[in-house]
Amino acid sequence: MRFTHLHVHSHYSLLTALPKVDDLLKRAQELGMTSLALTDTSALYGAIEFYMHAKDYGIKPIIGAEVWVCKDLRSKNNTAEDKRRSQLVLLAKNDTGYKNLMKIISIAQLEGFYYKARTDKKLLREYAEGLIALSGSMQGEVPSEVIYGNTERAKLAALEYEDIFGKGNFYLELGPHTDIENQVAANQGLVEISRETGIPVVAAVDVHYVKKEDADIQDILLCIRDNKRVTDTERFSMKALDLSLRSSEDMEAIFKDIPEAIENTQKIADACDLKIELGQNHLPSFPLPEGKTADQVLRELCETGLGKRFPGQTVTKEQEERLDYELSVIEKTGFASYFLIVQDFVNWAKNNGVVVGPGRGSAAGSFVAYLTGITDLDPIRYDLLFERFLNPERISMPDVDMDFADDRREDVLGYVREKYGNDHVAQIITFGTMAARGSIRDVGRALGIPLSLCDQTAKMIPMFSSIKEALEEVPEFKQHYESNADAKRLIDAAQNIEGLARHTSMHACGVVITKDPVTEYTPLQRVSGSREGVVTQYASSTKANAVEKIGLLKMDFLGLKNLTIIQNTIRIIRALGKLDGLASELGLDAKTASVADIMSRLPLDDEMTYQLLQDAHTTGVFQLESTGMKRYLRQLKPSVFEDIIAMVALYRPGPMDYIPDFIGGKHGTKTVEYLHPKLEPILRNTYGVAVYQEQLMQIARDLAGFSLGEADVLRKAV
Repeated sequence: MRFTHLHVHSHYSLLTALPKVDDLLKRAQELGMTSLALTDTSALYGAIEFYMHAKDYGIKPIIGAEVWVCKDLRSKNNTAEDKRRSQLVLLAKNDTGYKNLMKIISIAQLEGFYYKARTDKKLLREYAEGLIALSGSMQGEVPSEVIYGNTERAKLAALEYEDIFGKGNFYLELGPHTDIENQVAANQGLVEISRETGIPVVAAVDVHYVKKEDADIQDILLCIRDNKRVTDTERFSMKALDLSLRSSEDMEAIFKDIPEAIENTQKIADACDLKIELGQNHLPSFPLPEGKTADQVLRELCETGLGKRFPGQTVTKEQEERLDYELSVIEKTGFASYFLIVQDFVNWAKNNGVVVGPGRGSAAGSFVAYLTGITDLDPIRYDLLFERFLNPERISMPDVDMDFADDRREDVLGYVREKYGNDHVAQIITFGTMAARGSIRDVGRALGIPLSLCDQTAKMIPMFSSIKEALEEVPEFKQHYESNADAKRLIDAAQNIEGLARHTSMHACGVVITKDPVTEYTPLQRVSGSREGVVTQYASSTKANAVEKIGLLKMDFLGLKNLTIIQNTIRIIRALGKLDGLASELGLDAKTASVADIMSRLPLDDEMTYQLLQDAHTTGVFQLESTGMKRYLRQLKPSVFEDIIAMVALYRPGPMDYIPDFIGGKHGTKTVEYLHPKLEPILRNTYGVAVYQEQLMQIARDLAGFSLGEADVLRKAV
């Protein structure tokens, strides 16, 4: 007889459950299980990660959620009835059930949130298709009524749920806690209701940690959540229950007199056959002229852009070949709509007085992006490679990072929402996790360990190091761990919670734009804090990178204060009546020239500007204002724009070691040597130092015979 856990929490049940997704799957595999559910509270945060990783462990993933049911999700009048809620477990049988589950969670989060996200039976009835429901643990409505002696009300509630989800899709959940009086009473009552109504029973644990010995750590986690100490007597705790991922043998022994409770876990597992479509892109529809394709419209825009970018000039063979090549790759990969969407909101921003950055990241390597106004850097002039942005040999969604003046970012988002529909646009969630030092301090508070010891211990851990790394690499920390019993207890506990998801917030710039309403692809919720708003429950920065895996169009709309400063500076100059000279130099009319016009015409060879850079007068200049950067600028004495580009690229951990070589090469104080003659044309402009990722790709092409597409795969691996 096989058993499947159907009521399981991961650390995405924030500050309540302990296991990471892989911990659950690894343990299920060790126990010989072939299927497992994930049912975090009112959330599918980990669903894509779980779905993808389960296959690596030979586990069939069952996607679900634990939800809270109230009488009326829209009633928030601080009455006892509004605060009363009961637990229910929902499992997706198929794609319809999965999409309905996302809608239920979204509405519960956005419309029903009152202390917790809440749904109600009316909503459940509307979106019940494709779902299997379990009555929940002792906090479920049916078992609660049994515990309170209201057997008839319990039976009516069970029949109502069966009516909502359909016969065979609602199960009475029996718990394994036979040493708990309420559990025994609930199980007996539920079995009796099953006999009277024919509603089947199923065994479940409400898993909150992997192994029984993890109970103390999970209890500490609850103390961190509730700001309590483990010694506090009047606090919420689950330690009386064994909420571990129990073996099939344990569960079969507990339910030996009710074998159908075990058998039905497998019956449900077999019924749940959800296939989540991964790797299929879901680009929103860009409105096209009648009779024209996206590829045709994009080519027309590029041809128009050639005239705008190179007025009065004959198109060169290199430009023509580059354009044809890029458009052929874009057509092959099906991303013409992507370029049309991006150029549309970027050009709207420029035409409406929003200052837009000239281009950042790999998108600057696209000639098509330059011609359509997405970027303002000619990639041919700066030897930037298109394959780094869009690789024909490893197709993935392009990623354009757009910078806007931070006081107008919301205007651009407003335009996008208006064009595609408010329900087709959402910002992206991000998770704050328990860092090493923070874990030490949090655990210390929960255990009542003196603050002085917690601070001493935390400060021994280097920034950005894990506790494990500190124990291996910092002798003082290891000695502290081995010689102080309280420190050992503190560090051991902290290691167990390090890396767990702690809270949700809004990604600084990530936005998704979807073909159908967002809730067809991801649940939504509201986040509070310094950045409030509606966000997806799937993140773009986790290991699973769920937003990309499910094929959503992700854009980075970054509000950059430096652009606002430039914008305001030009406005002040204009208000003072002193713009005429500058405008005349740039060939513009001071009365009509926009901030974007002025920025696009600024020369890159102005001697006074380079003198300021050589003197390191760069406070307020994006990426050039740190103390270390100023020191290197004084040494480098930049004289061409390429010097600034190189310095920004080099000024980061690792490459910083080569800054002296670069400076020495520029000033002739260091002899530039090349390991192979073929390296000279690639590295000549950077004085023998491989500064850019494009140079790595060129080296792989010229020395190893890679195509640029293959070289890009190597670049990503490096």
